Amino acid sequence: MVRSRTKKREPITITDEERLKRKVRILAVLARAADDSQFLARLADNPSEALSEYYTLTQEELAALISGDIKKIEGWLGRLDERHATWLWCRLSQEKW
Repeated sequence: MVRSRTKKREPITITDEERLKRKVRILAVLARAADDSQFLARLADNPSEALSEYYTLTQEELAALISGDIKKIEGWLGRLDERHATWLWCRLSQEKW
């Protein structure tokens, strides 16, 4: 008989400073996608490659941006305006999962 040890995960506490840094990191990507059509095209073609220069993004942030997870991103940042949602709507319209 194999016993499984399941540990409860401790909730991760994010400081206000880290929350602000996350917001700045993600908004930088979204603003660039809205303003730079070449970057937006690179994101559409290969999001992992396009985001590789954003080395300060966490794996969770990268995953949300790559997948176009508006719900998660808006949960972190609050409601996005049309400009900042450009990439996310583009990604969702691609239906690439």
